[in-house]
Amino acid sequence: MAKNKTSNWDGIVTALEKWRKADDGDPSVSTVAERYRQDPWAVLASTILSLRTKDEVTLVRSQALLEKAPTAEALLTLPVEEIEKLVYPVGFYRTKAQNLKKIAAIIMETYQGEVPANLDLLLAMPGVGRKTANLVLTEAFDMDGICVDVHVHRITNRLGVLQSKTPEETEMILREILPKEYWKRINILLVLYGQRVCRPVSPFCSRCVMPEHCRRVGVDRER
Repeated sequence: MAKNKTSNWDGIVTALEKWRKADDGDPSVSTVAERYRQDPWAVLASTILSLRTKDEVTLVRSQALLEKAPTAEALLTLPVEEIEKLVYPVGFYRTKAQNLKKIAAIIMETYQGEVPANLDLLLAMPGVGRKTANLVLTEAFDMDGICVDVHVHRITNRLGVLQSKTPEETEMILREILPKEYWKRINILLVLYGQRVCRPVSPFCSRCVMPEHCRRVGVDRER
């Protein structure tokens, strides 16, 4: 696990912000958070659905689920089979439907119907990992957190600002080296950039908006 404390984060984030303004659209979970006015249940449910699912599918199926079950209490009234139909074809939809039902029961029985604004309590719920928990805290509760998914993990390693083997390692390093003012923003910026420019295989380096900050670690082929 290695880190580079001399990284020009101001330059990196400024370049990404300018690019984002010229781009169109936000990741699905952020769109859901805005549409449902940062409702914690909506953000939690949509984030769970988003795992290993394309953004366009996540957005449509999240809306379908939340129209039928806008609260944990409402979801508890639905049979698992109906939840499965509402969220299909998100990845692992059967498992996610079962987990959502279990989570709704926990929220109602333990937290009086409110999603807890606590990392450890969220992580204790079935199907909730660090990415999901951090995203709920930042998007729904406007709390400090760093959400690291495959895009954030890949791009920060590719930039050379750190060296890590897992997204969790990446999160822990970023908590040390990334200025806190950028914690909430880094995920949405790098997710979009990873989807559209800094792709996993053969990234569009010719379109890069921050070439002076990138060491192209592990890039064997580019466009």
